[in-house]
Amino acid sequence: MSKQIQAIRGMNDCLPQDTPAWQYVEQILRQTVASYGYSEIRFPIVEMTELFKRSIGEVTDIVEKEMYSFADRNGDSLTLRPEGTACCVRAGNEHGLLYNQEQRLWYTGPMFRHERPQKGRYRQFHQFGLEAFGIASADIDAEVIILTSRLWQQLGLTPYVKLELNSLGSSEARAAYRDALVAYLEQHKAALDEDSLRRMYTNPLRVLDSKNPALAEILAAAPKLADYLDDDSAAHFARLQQLLTQAGVEFSLNPRLVRGLDYYNKTVFEWVTTELGAQGTVCAGGRYDGLVEQLGGKATPAVGFALGLERLVLLLQTLNLLPALPAAADIYLMALGEAAELAALSVAERLRTDLPGRRIMVHCGGGNLKKQMKRADKSGADIGLILGEEELAREEITVKWLRADKPQQTILLTELANALAEQA
Repeated sequence: MSKQIQAIRGMNDCLPQDTPAWQYVEQILRQTVASYGYSEIRFPIVEMTELFKRSIGEVTDIVEKEMYSFADRNGDSLTLRPEGTACCVRAGNEHGLLYNQEQRLWYTGPMFRHERPQKGRYRQFHQFGLEAFGIASADIDAEVIILTSRLWQQLGLTPYVKLELNSLGSSEARAAYRDALVAYLEQHKAALDEDSLRRMYTNPLRVLDSKNPALAEILAAAPKLADYLDDDSAAHFARLQQLLTQAGVEFSLNPRLVRGLDYYNKTVFEWVTTELGAQGTVCAGGRYDGLVEQLGGKATPAVGFALGLERLVLLLQTLNLLPALPAAADIYLMALGEAAELAALSVAERLRTDLPGRRIMVHCGGGNLKKQMKRADKSGADIGLILGEEELAREEITVKWLRADKPQQTILLTELANALAEQA
């Protein structure tokens, strides 16, 4: 027997018993962003490697250690996309969507990072992202955050997630803060772990995001970015807080919140939970006013977020917040005898025409009534239809209730659709 081929580690199948939960979450996401006037954009899974080096930053963990990059047959370096914002900006620049325009866009799909697989963190994972371009004021930051708050309301997650905010200021303010932070960290080099030492000169703000508890005391006493904010960023951040307070969105300030991507400026935020252990970030985003120009476009303010669908579905499952999800079928049609089997598919097609939206499964493969009833029960259908040769000769069919204590009845095929419509 040939050796069985299995999925690549960290790249998982989504099985039929799981897909209804995903479809439910995706439907809520789509409906919510549509209610705010956002439009869908789709872009390729594979992009030029240079796109992510220029946007995310060459000294970030993603670019240094996690990207799936390869040379194609032309010798170009290509990368499976590790995140969506850079792709969205590239597409917007390429197709003339961004300069001197306002765009509210959303996207969803698989992303790829070579990380150590663990629950809620995979090598192929799925993100839902949203980006707003062309608006520099804090009200669009607030709208993006308020939209995520509405998502949690729709999904029943409001009691289980908390919003954390910070401002990274302008690039000039951040450069001044970077110098002060490096000077402080140099005084504590002996206590820093390997990751922090590696990042200290290349990306020192990421040291603040260290999860090493041994560094907590040192990082707590580090200089605060808020003390280095330029006046414009400070006013922007104050306005954002005012707008969120007015909208009833609770938040806390986290001066160590920096995000792992180089392109952020001013507002950064995360929605976090304590229900998933180490994988506590459910949704994250912020403002990235310099990225469009950095990738070859005209200067355009922008803000957005991304959330991981695997982690969101896992959180809903952990908290038992998923609704009763639909079965595979609403109606299961059984046929007994050759003539009935010949007619069954045509009967089902007429029902699908007359009852749009109803899921109708036809038994295939033959078998006696007992076998077919077992399949009908397994399908989850509420109604079973039994078409025998005698019924067919009389142009009738038997309706049997599979989940309710009601007597079965035999009705004319011409009246079947109306009878089932009344039971919807």
